[in-house]
Amino acid sequence: MTSAVDVSARSDIGAVRQVNEDSYLSQDPVFVVADGMGGHARGDVASRTAVESLARTLALGTTPTPDEVITAVDEANAAVRALSDAEETGAAVAGTTLAGVVRVRVPERAAEEWMVINVGDSRVYGWDGRRLERLTVDHSAVQELLDAGLITPEQAEVHPERNVITRALGAEDFVDTDSSMLPAETAPAFLICSDGLTRELGDETIAEILAGDPHDPAAVLVEAAVTAGGHDNVTVLFVRPRP
Repeated sequence: MTSAVDVSARSDIGAVRQVNEDSYLSQDPVFVVADGMGGHARGDVASRTAVESLARTLALGTTPTPDEVITAVDEANAAVRALSDAEETGAAVAGTTLAGVVRVRVPERAAEEWMVINVGDSRVYGWDGRRLERLTVDHSAVQELLDAGLITPEQAEVHPERNVITRALGAEDFVDTDSSMLPAETAPAFLICSDGLTRELGDETIAEILAGDPHDPAAVLVEAAVTAGGHDNVTVLFVRPRP
């Protein structure tokens, strides 16, 4: 795998919120977005704490193993958890989502690959130049209803519990991180975003924008989401591995 990637990154407070609770890290080998839990205590500090922890443990220029990435997320969870007092529960707990990709080495295969990680409802998509493919599954109340066949995708978009996430860094002493692996030679470009993007723009609209091959995809997507309403903070990373 080449050591070079092209990255477009943008974060915006949106049109409604008073504080940007999103943070991101774009530091090879790790590219992640963290969305502080809206309405919770210290959401902006929680997201910033998570990415700062990952920046330390997955240092610039290193190539960690998958196990080391999971350990790094566990350490980030502990750092966010430490922001809350022992007696704080529910809405008083500082928390954040985390989604992104990490360049890893897989010793048993003597290869480097991309590791997709996710906790919460921020998302990672793959983009091959024609098709947008979601690579993560939301940890949310609405996703559970969808999986159970109790609501339709159309109903999910307007469901009153669409803001309720079921997994987050800082919510519990231990965090269950979803992960998957993609071979380097077939890896697409990656779109990593907070739900401020996907709440305003459907997958088809996002794909149409990317198909136009904008010079700065993150900036164009964020601007489109803010123009569409910008009801939440919007953060986008577009990571394109160089051939």
